[in-house]
Amino acid sequence: MKIKYITMIVEDMDESVRFYRDVMGFEVDSHYDLGDHGEITLLRGDGETMVELIRNPINKQGLFSVGMDVDDLEVTLRELRSRGAKVVMEPTPITVGKLAFIEDPNGVRIALIQHMDSE
Repeated sequence: MKIKYITMIVEDMDESVRFYRDVMGFEVDSHYDLGDHGEITLLRGDGETMVELIRNPINKQGLFSVGMDVDDLEVTLRELRSRGAKVVMEPTPITVGKLAFIEDPNGVRIALIQHMDSE
């Protein structure tokens, strides 16, 4: 597994983007306007790991999840369960593949993502 992104829920998207872009040196990769549901901005630093900022009317501000790429979601979940991992969302189809969530002892969600093969 490798960390793909860190997701944070923010109150002010413009202020947060300015911080990660102008102070931290990240570049805006993409932005999605979700209308009444909020917005998402992805920022890229050095390497492959990205920062995902989400502003929405539902979630509380702060660290939301750590996203990790996995080769085989079912196998990974079976292994993690056998080691005592708490699964908080079973595998679900998403536009890029499949997603499940586990939770660490502090309540931090870890998104496990199996991307579709690009054939």
